[in-house]
Amino acid sequence: MAKLKTKQTEASVAEFLEGVDDPRKREDAREVMALMKDVTRKRPKMWGTSIVGFGSYHYRYQSGQEGDWPVTGFSPRKQYLTVYIMPGFTRYASLMKKLGKYKTGKSCLYLKNLDNVDRKVLHRLVARSVADMKKMYECT
Repeated sequence: MAKLKTKQTEASVAEFLEGVDDPRKREDAREVMALMKDVTRKRPKMWGTSIVGFGSYHYRYQSGQEGDWPVTGFSPRKQYLTVYIMPGFTRYASLMKKLGKYKTGKSCLYLKNLDNVDRKVLHRLVARSVADMKKMYECT
């Protein structure tokens, strides 16, 4: 079974964000970080080399694979600012209709920039997903 490569590190979140080339993406990442700090009341931590995460939970799949992952987080990727909504999106359909312009993966919300979304709706989405994660898992 493959080992999970993305783990929490002691790397500096501030240094990581300073290294984001695109000034707009860097500012959006800082804004999302402030939003997540407000929602989780946790300090941001680096997970691997490119994910800023808040809190953590332990998961175990029926396949036997298990690991730890942030309760929520984000990554300022080249093309999109990726926001991790760990429960997925099906339970948040009403919020997603109001959010604005975005794309999704299974648990990834892809944003070109924050001006394309309603920030209050984004805050509610992150807050609801964190609350749901706390109901489903023992989160730290």
